[in-house]
Amino acid sequence: MPPRHRLGTAIVLALAVTSLVTACAGPPPAPQVTETTAGTPTASAPEPSRTPTVDAATEDPTCETLIGPEIVADFESVGWTAQAERLYIGDRMLEDGLQCVWADFEGPAGDNLQMFGWGTIPADEASESQEWLVSQGWIREDSETGIYITTPKGTAIVVDDEGYGMTYLFGDGWVKFADTKQGILLIEWPKS
Repeated sequence: MPPRHRLGTAIVLALAVTSLVTACAGPPPAPQVTETTAGTPTASAPEPSRTPTVDAATEDPTCETLIGPEIVADFESVGWTAQAERLYIGDRMLEDGLQCVWADFEGPAGDNLQMFGWGTIPADEASESQEWLVSQGWIREDSETGIYITTPKGTAIVVDDEGYGMTYLFGDGWVKFADTKQGILLIEWPKS
């Protein structure tokens, strides 16, 4: 099986296992902030800017700076912490990419988490990545903000209010990633 198919299969299996574990784990932890369909804390997000105003090379993002301080405070108030990982698109690792998984890693296992990512990507690699995602059944949507590539509706385990699951937003030399399309709005990198 090609690496890209193994990654997709691994993601689906991991999400299925965490859903099963959550179903057997009993009642959820302490009350949380406002909830989305996925049951995760959220806050109002500013509209994403079309053009980053800071050269990303001058400062590296962290899990605490990728999203707004009020979102970080909301997550921390319910006991969530972040784990930083490399950002991938299929089996393509972005050299200057960061993916953050926010969850209660000390609590019971479950699928109650949020993911955010950002990285730089050359135009040719962005085009190749978009084509590969679409060939795997992901849906492309062009917008004024950039090109959204999202999992097909009905196939995602965690979705936002509009039914969108994992989503990439490709801009000029950069890509954002979140576990839902609405989650993309929470990414405030690069800082203005």
